[in-house]
Amino acid sequence: MLPEDTYKHKGLRKKLIEKLIEKGIQQKEVLKAMLKVPRHFFMDSAFTEHAYEDKAFGIGEGQTISQPFTVAFQTQLLKIKQNDKILEIGTGSGYQSSILLEMGAKLYTIEYNRNLYQRAKKLLLNMGYNGHFYCGDGTKGLAAAAPYDKILVTAGAPNIPEALISQLKPDGRLVIPVGNLKTQKMLLISKKENGEIEEKEFGNFSFVKLLGESGWK
Repeated sequence: MLPEDTYKHKGLRKKLIEKLIEKGIQQKEVLKAMLKVPRHFFMDSAFTEHAYEDKAFGIGEGQTISQPFTVAFQTQLLKIKQNDKILEIGTGSGYQSSILLEMGAKLYTIEYNRNLYQRAKKLLLNMGYNGHFYCGDGTKGLAAAAPYDKILVTAGAPNIPEALISQLKPDGRLVIPVGNLKTQKMLLISKKENGEIEEKEFGNFSFVKLLGESGWK
């Protein structure tokens, strides 16, 4: 059974959206999705009061639910269109997944940790979100359903996994934080029609580490 989504929760979400706008998030579709999705569903009920603060929070298994600004920022960089086929590396709590699904994406999402995979899949299906959920090494991508319009990596990588670039469609966008274990640069990788790769950098962020063959061992 899902938790309640009260008027108080909705009011706190509205204040969070105002904060995100102040921080420079402008894409209406992103803000609309984040206003609709109850973030407190993805956190332990003991910490509900922290759900609408703009900060990351532990969800067990050494993982976190990302800071709302980070979720909004990465999502905005993707420039999602209705029915975009998106590969998400790092399901985690499932919060970022729900935002992508709320925006009309066809989502394929991979989680390395089996407990988190099972928890997120169950919650998202209970919320009525029908994505494709997988447990495995996200650094290898998901060749069976490739290619993808957009790929989103929600954990800090030491480099850009080759598999992800090869599974991206021409004109596709890959958003990935790359750096060391403390801080990463947010990168936007665009693949042109001719297969040429263009890279843009968007500031420093701090993510949990990306695990897998092409991630941190």
